[in-house]
Amino acid sequence: MSKLSIDEKNSLLSRFAKLSSSGNKVAVNSNTTLKRASFKDFLLYKKIVAQSSVAKQMGLENPFMQCHDSIAKAHTKIHGLDYINFATYDYLGLNADKRINDFAYSVMQELGTSATASRLVAGEKPIHEIFENEIAKHYKTEAAICFVSGHATNVSVISTLFGKNDLIVYDRLSHNSIMLGAQNSQATTLAFAHNDMEALAKLLEEHRNKYQNVLIVTEGVFSMDGDVANLPRLIELKKQYNAFLMVDEAHALGVVGENGLGSHEYHNVSASDIDIFMGTLSKTLCSCGGYIAGKKELIEILKYYAPAFVYSVGLSPVLAAASYKALLLLHSEKAKIEKLKQNIAYTKKQAQAYNLNIGCAGDSAVFPIIIGSSLKATILSNLLFKQGILALPIIFPAVEEEKARIRLFLSAEHSFEDIDTCLKTIQELLPKAQDFEAQFIKKDDGDGK
Repeated sequence: MSKLSIDEKNSLLSRFAKLSSSGNKVAVNSNTTLKRASFKDFLLYKKIVAQSSVAKQMGLENPFMQCHDSIAKAHTKIHGLDYINFATYDYLGLNADKRINDFAYSVMQELGTSATASRLVAGEKPIHEIFENEIAKHYKTEAAICFVSGHATNVSVISTLFGKNDLIVYDRLSHNSIMLGAQNSQATTLAFAHNDMEALAKLLEEHRNKYQNVLIVTEGVFSMDGDVANLPRLIELKKQYNAFLMVDEAHALGVVGENGLGSHEYHNVSASDIDIFMGTLSKTLCSCGGYIAGKKELIEILKYYAPAFVYSVGLSPVLAAASYKALLLLHSEKAKIEKLKQNIAYTKKQAQAYNLNIGCAGDSAVFPIIIGSSLKATILSNLLFKQGILALPIIFPAVEEEKARIRLFLSAEHSFEDIDTCLKTIQELLPKAQDFEAQFIKKDDGDGK
């Protein structure tokens, strides 16, 4: 089966664009009678309707928002049917571990399910301090602070610390929350090519002396591509240009490094050379929220000025307890870390054996299978679902159109058989997905639309 030509891909994208934009522009002048405001007229809603229309024409199901019947582990049930689950952040398989559940339940019995208020006002609970001390200990920093949302952690922290006299430079493939935080800060923002340290060095050489403070921010393990940031060189550059370095460890904690400590252990660099450690509670730590670890002065600023902390209710005691216990288990459950590493190595080897394009991944639990178009990735995800495999597509604009992918998350609880089944099925279904895509484009062109 031949690959789609550029013209064919452009035709498909044009179809999406025409459907998405139709009827969105409303001219308003003195002779216009304004109709009642409706969310149906929002461009964003029209895009959803347009994309759903195209999917319906093709007989495709929405691959997102699948409702699991029970605990979603390496295997799960959806609408009563069994699936191998490659859409879980449960990297070490600790979610619903009885030790975590029992501890969280005991804290719930003592402190309830809600912090009841902003911690600054009246929501402080003992488990908050206990947990934050353990995070600080993990990163060998002076202090830490936890937030109710991982996404809000990046947005709020970056925009609180840096402003109009400052410069923020970030990896072009950084998470949406990092880019939003930079934009909201009113600082000058510049993106450098992914993991391209020479590009970063040139930006710093050209712009550093124009600004008061400079922040270099990166993901430790990149959430879309699964590769690891070049921390040794980042540290060199931050020292050379007197900048701050922030590392988002959401997908690194519990995964990379000999003991799963994160990207600093993976590269054997000193944690003290990183000014701001950020992470989430929703992956290895089995609950929901975010954290920052660093100098005590940094944490004091955030306690009194970060909007996501000051104006938000405190992290639920139950969630803090679950993540605290998971962090302790991370340090003691070496067998789980080793099993995850075996799964990562096996997936890389087998993906190469099946001639699948995994980009620059290979040392983390995030494995992209590059498919080449948003439509084909969505079709393939649908076909996999019908074969009992939950593996979701990542499509434009989250990634470049030609790099649309199926993204696999590996868990210590996946078996080699699970991995083989998934990769072999992807290889077998790829021609069918490509043929399906080509048929749709041919029909689309034939209809003259």
